Amino acid sequence: MVNINIPVSVLNLAPIREEQSPKQAIDSMIDLAQATDKLGYKRFWIAEHHNSSTLVSSATSILIKHTLEQTENIRVGSGGTMLPNHSPLVVAEQFGTMATIYPNRVDLGLGRAPGTDMMTANALRRSTNDSIYTFPEDVKSLLTYFGPENKQSHVKAFPGVGTNTPIYILGSSTDSAYLAAKLGLPYAFAAHFAPQQMEEAISIYRQRFEPSEYLDKPYMMICLNVIAGETDEEAKLLSSSMYRFFLNFIRRSTMPLSPPVDNMDEYWNPMEKEMLSMGRVSFIGSKKSIRQQLTNFQEKYNVDEIMAVSYIYDQDKQKRSYEILKEVVDEK
Repeated sequence: MVNINIPVSVLNLAPIREEQSPKQAIDSMIDLAQATDKLGYKRFWIAEHHNSSTLVSSATSILIKHTLEQTENIRVGSGGTMLPNHSPLVVAEQFGTMATIYPNRVDLGLGRAPGTDMMTANALRRSTNDSIYTFPEDVKSLLTYFGPENKQSHVKAFPGVGTNTPIYILGSSTDSAYLAAKLGLPYAFAAHFAPQQMEEAISIYRQRFEPSEYLDKPYMMICLNVIAGETDEEAKLLSSSMYRFFLNFIRRSTMPLSPPVDNMDEYWNPMEKEMLSMGRVSFIGSKKSIRQQLTNFQEKYNVDEIMAVSYIYDQDKQKRSYEILKEVVDEK
């Protein structure tokens, strides 16, 4: 029996829509968080990106705190905090403080990439050493900082000690699958932009998982794009905003999230179309189609949680898309 009655969560990069100011983009993020909170979504994660004029998610911990203040039940966290840019102690203090104010509502997702281009990464870097390679040790440091006081060294995170803030390993390749399995931590794979190694990463994580004090069996999360509409035709139309936004990364342009268009072939060339259509895992369609796509996905991968990214220009239709996904997973 295929299980599609699984938890669903939200990943948000706080995009700036056409004609929006940065403040309005943050307000839109909060509006979505409040809506998905009421719908019963499990988590609302905010991704860390830098030097991007179309996203306002650079100071991620501040946005997480702001979202926690404006919501009631949904867990809020980072998807992820890019550790090469941060001292583990500072991260522990920030998330330990939030976990103290909002107990049992804070998640810390960790990534090993800088979340930007290399020139910006050099400006962000906390040391002259390549801290990408210290990622495993930095994760272990964070686990210690959030743990009991009797396991601490001289340097401690106050607040943070004893909060047991849950840590999730994020990945877009197989490297982090090995680490998540070795440490016995939950694993989230970024299939919304880099699915090429998704199947292998899932297999590695499950086969090599070692039970830990944090988790007794593997917990596999997949992040993917979801554009749900009242009909397949509407969803296809809505998805054009997502594809136009993705063109930014190929063309290195700075176009905000824009209204949908009837014919994407007027905006992309055949090579771009193939790259954007094949390079990501996406559920696009009506409620019936989303149900079938999720069922097919679960038949093959049987993951524990879906985290949905939905680049939709119209905010009401974006909220409706998340509502449709929740209706699908809640059906008995």
